[in-house]
Amino acid sequence: MTQEHRHLLEKYAVWYETELTENILPFWMEHGLDRVHGGVYTCLDRDGALMDPTKSVWFQGRFGFVAAYAYNHIRRDPAWLAASKSCIDFIETHCFDADGHMFFSVTADGRPVRKRRYVFSETFAIIAMAEYALASGDRSYADKALDLFRRTQQMLSTPGFLPAKSYIPGRSHSITMILVNVALVLKQVCDDPVLDGQIRSSVHDIETYLLHPEYRCILESVDPEGGLIDTCEGRTINPGHGIETAWFLMEASQVYGDGHLKELGMKIFDWQFEWGWDPEYGGIINFRDCKGFPCQDYSQDMKFWWPQCETVIASLYAYHLTRDEKYLDIWQQANDWMLEHFRDPDYGEWFGYLHRDGTVAQGAKGNLFKGPFHIPRMLIRSKLLCQAILSEE
Repeated sequence: MTQEHRHLLEKYAVWYETELTENILPFWMEHGLDRVHGGVYTCLDRDGALMDPTKSVWFQGRFGFVAAYAYNHIRRDPAWLAASKSCIDFIETHCFDADGHMFFSVTADGRPVRKRRYVFSETFAIIAMAEYALASGDRSYADKALDLFRRTQQMLSTPGFLPAKSYIPGRSHSITMILVNVALVLKQVCDDPVLDGQIRSSVHDIETYLLHPEYRCILESVDPEGGLIDTCEGRTINPGHGIETAWFLMEASQVYGDGHLKELGMKIFDWQFEWGWDPEYGGIINFRDCKGFPCQDYSQDMKFWWPQCETVIASLYAYHLTRDEKYLDIWQQANDWMLEHFRDPDYGEWFGYLHRDGTVAQGAKGNLFKGPFHIPRMLIRSKLLCQAILSEE
């Protein structure tokens, strides 16, 4: 490791925690936490003003996880633990429909607004309960998380329970990869073979169906046999999504001591970073077409907050596992661009949506999809990775 890299790792091991504890979490604890009904608001303007009281069910689980994750790894702050439980209590009281499938959004006081065909509300509730179980020592939340994990698997495997996205059958990257992460979080508090089975199944599907060496990428959707669906949607590469998958697999390789998982994660990271990094303006771009055609998504050339976060984590993980200096160069490049463009120097927190050239597209700090998850998770995980790397040098 060069002296420059050592100095940067030492600097950011401190800076990531400071940014979390003095900027990101205080912003959401002050402006987002609902002390009347419980849970968290995320539709906040640049200065934290509430724009819309509709609550994202995803973020009840996501902030429930993040607050407990910070408690477990940064500081045992009772306010963070209470915030995690507030989100979980709100989930249990308001966010399940009669059929057991969770809502996507609800009103401030928990009345249903919208339900979608996905089970991401369930996956985020699971990781919140699992991390809270670890933080609180209350085993009942681990049991609840495992029960919901099993029910989520059942929803996914029951024909017709979840409406199909398309009349054309296929496989999706999104749910396949997220279940790896969910199972890994839950494994901290549950030693159940269903979790190992899910990870094996997801890895098999990623490697067998979704990974396409001929395009050096992961595709977001494929036909049932893993073949290319030769349409604009079928050719879509989401670089940030694949980079997130890469570090999930790197983490799994450590948990299982599995060199194959490590190599698979490294390959995916290399390929997805190559597709994602914008050589002209910097940053990770939203979408690419595996055949080089224009992407049809309106945000195709924008720079969103979360792919930058995933790149920082994945590049640190890649160096941690390989000691290849090129990954610290990628980390430094991605980290510098992220901090230069996304941090708001005037009102705290970070912007979420930039134009391709890095200028701010809109200044709101949250909505139903952006809130306290990717940024605080990145800050915590990156601090831990910096410390791990330095301790082994």
